[in-house]
Amino acid sequence: MADEKKSEKIIMVVEKNVLFGKDYFNGFRPQNGVDFKSRILKNFQYDKRGNVENNPGYKQPIGYCLIVNPRLKKVFAYQRASQDSKYSEKRLQGKWSWGVGGHIEKIDEAANPIHTSVLRELKEEVPREILFKAIGGPRILGYINDDSEPVGRVHFGVLYVLKTNSEKIVPNDPAIARCEFRTIKELEKICSSPEVAVEGWSKIVLEPLKEYMTAL
Repeated sequence: MADEKKSEKIIMVVEKNVLFGKDYFNGFRPQNGVDFKSRILKNFQYDKRGNVENNPGYKQPIGYCLIVNPRLKKVFAYQRASQDSKYSEKRLQGKWSWGVGGHIEKIDEAANPIHTSVLRELKEEVPREILFKAIGGPRILGYINDDSEPVGRVHFGVLYVLKTNSEKIVPNDPAIARCEFRTIKELEKICSSPEVAVEGWSKIVLEPLKEYMTAL
């Protein structure tokens, strides 16, 4: 039943050829280049998730937000739940991540529904302490595209970063099995461990995240 409901959700999509034009990339692209956010906002449409989930001719934009504590020089990291009852997306179950986000839905309609969806996802998924002690709001760091795996082939990430003074965190979403603030070196260790599964996008953004943290 959960999968049926998920497939019926109305989400934002954009034709892949329209999104990229002659500016295709695979991996990470900083925000000071091509303005993919504006392309999305000018050309998106809505469709049932089930219609596009396996159609690489369309990209499903995802606002993907990194949360950092600039004073501690640490990043919010979490492990997704492994049980179907807590986290239904089997392709991501049990994986570590340092990006929070999800599909942009009809309920996010606004001048910038991407930004609105990021705020909604943060409220739904992360510990309240993080948002209560946030420093400003989310800002765009760049873009993510990964056509090397099934999940990535139909998604496109708009990468945000949010600063917070929060230090102690407790998960408030059953989809998160554990969460904590980690240093960049600790995230690199997680990525290099053969015994740990890490979300593909989190691996891609680790280097630009490292550069961002170094500049703080």
